[in-house]
Amino acid sequence: MRTSKVTMGAATGLTLALALAACGDNSADADEPMPEETMQEETETMEEDEQDTDSDMDEDMDMEEDDDEMDSEMDEEEDSESDDLSAVQPESTGDPFADARTAAVHMPMTGETFATGFTEALDIEGDPQSEAAQLRGELTALFQEHVYLAGIAVATAYEAGPDSDEFELATETVDENSVALADKVGELAGDDARESFLRNWREHIDYFVNYAVAAEAGDQEGMDQAVADLTEYADGVGMFFDRITDGELPAEAVTESINGHIETLAAAVDSLAAGDPDAFTNLKAAADHMVMGSAVMAEGLANATDLEGDPNDDASELRSALTANLNEHVYVAGIAVFVGYTDEDGLESEAFEAAAGVVDDNAVELADAIGELAGEDQREPFLELWRDHIGYFVDYAGAVAEGDDDAAESALMDLDAYRYDAGEFFEDISGGELPAEDIEDGLSMHVQSLAGAIDSMNEALVQN
Repeated sequence: MRTSKVTMGAATGLTLALALAACGDNSADADEPMPEETMQEETETMEEDEQDTDSDMDEDMDMEEDDDEMDSEMDEEEDSESDDLSAVQPESTGDPFADARTAAVHMPMTGETFATGFTEALDIEGDPQSEAAQLRGELTALFQEHVYLAGIAVATAYEAGPDSDEFELATETVDENSVALADKVGELAGDDARESFLRNWREHIDYFVNYAVAAEAGDQEGMDQAVADLTEYADGVGMFFDRITDGELPAEAVTESINGHIETLAAAVDSLAAGDPDAFTNLKAAADHMVMGSAVMAEGLANATDLEGDPNDDASELRSALTANLNEHVYVAGIAVFVGYTDEDGLESEAFEAAAGVVDDNAVELADAIGELAGEDQREPFLELWRDHIGYFVDYAGAVAEGDDDAAESALMDLDAYRYDAGEFFEDISGGELPAEDIEDGLSMHVQSLAGAIDSMNEALVQN
């Protein structure tokens, strides 16, 4: 594997200044000798005063010791608070693809949280937590994820080879998504439908792999055969969903959606095979297509199974849209880091610039959504916050690749501070319907899991 060209500056340290107070000397004037009796009385009085003074000094010293202990405890508390990064400590398994998926799995929950808060704050019509809304949100995430995981697997095959350990890990994660989709079909249509769907879904993934291998080799005949296999699959899956939904999902509608999936993902694979920077934009287009297809699937399945709620009401639409935006953020950020770690020019490469551009496209889409919900005056503050946190992740990725522990810790500190800023922002714009603490907790999981995925990518793609 290539060694990353990422370079990062070292983090600056924090310094503390302590002020010391100096005590002045006191002097006494000499008096004339006193009579003996007077001297005895004075001596006794002085001895009593000295005892009182000693007692006072002991009390003062005890108080000073108590103050010192309190100051020490306060300093220790402040230090522990400033140094405590447990809320953003990366969680890594060493498998970059599984860890990326773990990071993405948090996003549908966050999408639900946001949708519920905004629905309450803005009196949006519908129920974002209905069974139908939940189905649409889950299908949105799973079908969109399928595209991004497939794209990452193809990029890994091109970079490390189709026989590499890295590609094997990537395909395992693709299959985890397939199983999750099959489980959802099984919940709605039964175990037999689950097994049938999973078998055919896995076959269509194999056809895409065949297409990717043929595309890199310039094998037009192999590409044509893969497309023919995929087209046949599209016809078959259309009939499958028509049958299990008693016509609520017409075969023609499903086949048309799957054919669009084939065309858009094949275009992305062509771009990846050619080393075209537009590959990342094309991959996003393929994922966006699946988000639209998920709406069709959710409506048919909800109607066929009499799920409570409406998958197309405004609140369900909002939940699906936010889920798609947030889920996509994780995957396009992961792809950008992948490119930065594997391209010989690292963060200075044209490929990384293109991938980072797609990350920002996603950020702008999220900002537009926030602006529509909370007012245009909130769009720019959110976009600035969001872009900042993306920059901190880039800082972290560069630091771990260079083995710069100080810079990595500094990036995590920035991400930790971002959690609180974002929490206050969303609590404010939602009139308290999105409590800051809930946002902070959600972002804690986001940082831990995505930073963990970066750690795993660094280990697999840079250090090996």
